[in-house]
Amino acid sequence: MRLKLIFFLISGITVITLSSCLVRKKKYTALQSQLTTAQQNISSCENAAARLKSDNRMLSESVEDLKSQLADCKKIRDKQLTAVGDLTVLTQSANDNIKETLAQLERKDKYIHLLQEAKSKADSLNLALAVNLKGVLKDGLDDKDVEIKVDKTVVFVNLSDNVLFKKGSSDLSPKAGEVLAKIARIIESRPELEVMVEGYTDSDPIKNSCNIDNWDLSVRRSTSVVRLLQSQFNINPNRLIAAGRSEFNALVPNTTPENKAINRRTRIIILPKLNEFYDLLDPKSSPQ
Repeated sequence: MRLKLIFFLISGITVITLSSCLVRKKKYTALQSQLTTAQQNISSCENAAARLKSDNRMLSESVEDLKSQLADCKKIRDKQLTAVGDLTVLTQSANDNIKETLAQLERKDKYIHLLQEAKSKADSLNLALAVNLKGVLKDGLDDKDVEIKVDKTVVFVNLSDNVLFKKGSSDLSPKAGEVLAKIARIIESRPELEVMVEGYTDSDPIKNSCNIDNWDLSVRRSTSVVRLLQSQFNINPNRLIAAGRSEFNALVPNTTPENKAINRRTRIIILPKLNEFYDLLDPKSSPQ
């Protein structure tokens, strides 16, 4: 009886101990499972934190990159604004230059028209002058002894040597007075013009008590003509010019007596006064 009681006690203690161990093992297993879950959660959180940190770093880098791009855009904008400002200034300057160029062209155009009108007027007056000279000189002179032509802005009157002088002399003949009187009347009617008298010789050298050479003779002949125009026909000496050309600037080669006779001549040139001519060419004197 006593042994059975001890057996039951031992059995009960064993059962209780085994039951207690089983409970503890279940709790341990549960705790172990919770620990594993917690560790997994911690790992997930750490991974999420790492990703978040990486994302934050990338976001920061993106922000910095955007800031750099924004700064570059501002620089480009400022440069463009400066360029636009410069372009505006250049455009204004170009417009001003174009306006000034057009104004200059307009002034030049007016000046060209002025010159054309002046030339047309001068041509008309010179033509009328030549016609008048031909009219007054046609009587008493052969065609071969006188030539009248208009060249550019001047009128030329070529008189052969035998009309005004004897060969080798600067003394005027009586016939010269008649011819020069006719020319003087035309010259007197045009007080705005100047008169240049040029003496020419042939190539035959000359040397006598009055003339050293052909230069001397040609100048003396032109001087004799202007002196007569002043003293006998009252032409203003301020309008008269005397010049000698010797045997140079010949019309034909001095190879025959006939050619030499052609080259021995006196040329009377009726031309605009130089100061008035240069005033005409001065743009400042043209209408604005």
